[in-house]
Parts: sequence; structure tokens; C-alpha cells
Amino acid sequence: MKNQTTISSVLLISLSDNQKISYVLFIIFLLIYLMTFLTNFLIILLVLTCAHLHTPMYFFLGNLAFLDMSYSSVTAPRMLRHLATQHWSISFPECIAQMFFVIYFGCCEVYLLSSMSYDRYVAICRPLHYSRVMSWSTCIQMVSLVWSYGLLAPIIYTLCLRRLTFCRPNTIHNFFCDLPHLFQISCTDTFINVLVALIVGGSFGIGAFSITFIPYIHILSTILKIQTKHGKLKAFSTCTSHLTVVFIFYGSIIFIYFVPTTSNLFTVNRVVSVIYALVNPLLNPLIYSIRNKDLKEAVKRAIHHVHACNYNSCPKNW
Repeated sequence: MKNQTTISSVLLISLSDNQKISYVLFIIFLLIYLMTFLTNFLIILLVLTCAHLHTPMYFFLGNLAFLDMSYSSVTAPRMLRHLATQHWSISFPECIAQMFFVIYFGCCEVYLLSSMSYDRYVAICRPLHYSRVMSWSTCIQMVSLVWSYGLLAPIIYTLCLRRLTFCRPNTIHNFFCDLPHLFQISCTDTFINVLVALIVGGSFGIGAFSITFIPYIHILSTILKIQTKHGKLKAFSTCTSHLTVVFIFYGSIIFIYFVPTTSNLFTVNRVVSVIYALVNPLLNPLIYSIRNKDLKEAVKRAIHHVHACNYNSCPKNW
């Protein structure tokens, strides 16, 4: 029979019981986190300072970089601390706060990817109207809605958690707190909470999913109508980076939130969670940078600018 005492802390499952392996994982994940922070910060800096990147596409990309920095910062520092100290407990209020921001930044990224899909649709399918449709005021309004609407789901979920009682065993089979994990340690019936999560997540998710993928039906149709092979490749190359990020992101979400968590899948779930929380925020800037000539050119200009400044001849515009 479960102990009905309300818990004050939550025990997270260690990624490894071997101390030496934990230290190796600490070094690996520290390097991943630092690279994530630096690469995303570099993209934000380039978008802010390079005049030729002052376009809607890179405005959204800068917001995506900030989201990736924020998301990884919610989970990575505490996980690194746990790996270094081998103490995997977290206070219950901190667990709730971590869950809130994990969901918040996740929702914001879903909506932002939808906005980026719409931007690509207008650029390829309605190029003559692009500057009018995707004006700066429109872009700012879209991003404001992304950051605002992202709050709705985590606020609703957090308020609904107040009806639950959490009790021992207080072990979460992951390295960070998320909504499904909190349901597992509740000694109150979670049917209403699961129903609310399905309704809220389904209504918002289906809408965002549709806005993300439906434009690509029209984009593909438009690309196929282009006469030259070079034109087709050029048009499609502007979408491949975004599509790659979308598929990786949604693939992780589907596995984490829609595949039933059983004892046989705890290890796999933790691996996917590592990819979702730590690797994805690093992959996003790399995916956009590898195939993007504008970003490569911006990096070259930045290096040239720094090199010129070392000789006291800083160019005014770069």
C-alpha cells in the first residue's frame, strides 16, 4: 500500500549508477551544453548585428536560437549538478517549476516552427507579396503571439496539478520533471488531469501541427511547377533545414508524450529525453548553419571584423 504522506522532494533516476561513467557523462553533456549555448548565442548575435540578416526568416531563426538556449538551460545545469554530486533529488516546488518551463518552451517552439512554415510558404508561393505580407509589424505580432500562447498550456496544467496529491514512492524515471512523470507519482486519480492534458494539448497541438505541415503541400506543388532544375533545387533548399528541425522535434515529442511509458521503455525514454532536451537545441543551429550561405557569409564577415579591429581599423558596417 502506498504511503499517503505528501512529498517535499522528488528523486530523479540517475543516468548511470557507475561513478566513473557519471563523470564521463558530465564532461560530454557539459561540452554539449556549452556548444549549444555558444552556437545559439552566435546566431542571435549575427542576426542582431548583420544588416543582410535583418529579414523575417532570420528574425524567426534568432527567436528559435533563444528558445533553444532557454530550453537547454532549464534541464542541463541541474542534470550536470546531479552527475557531479550523485545527488539526484529535487525539491517538489523546483520540480513543478522545471515542468512548467519545459512545457512552456516546448509549446513556444511548436508555435514558432509553425510561424517559420508560414514564412517559407509566403516566400515560395507568394514571392511578389512577401514584403507586404511578412512586414516587420506582422513578424513582431506573430512572435508576440508565440511567446504569449506558449503560456496557456503550462498555466492550465500547473493549476490542474493542485487537485492532485503526490506521495511515495516519489521516484521519477527521468533526469528532469515533466507532466507525465508527475502523473506517475500521484496517489490521486489523474483521469481529469489526463483528460485536460489531452484536450488542451490536442487542440493547440493539432492547430500548430496543421499550420506547420499543410503549407508544405502548397510549397511542394509550387516547386514542382518550376521549370528549371536549378530553380527547383534553390527553392527546396530554403525549406530543407526547417523540415529537418521539424521532423526531429516532432519525432522526439511523439515518442516522449504519446508512447506509453513502461518499465521496458524507461531506458529508451531517457535516451530520447536526452536527445530532446540536450541534443536538439544543439542540432538546430548546426542544421541551419551548414546549408545556409548567408550565415556562413555572416560568420566570415564577423571574423574579418574582429581581425580588422585587432589592427585598430574596425569597419563601421559589416
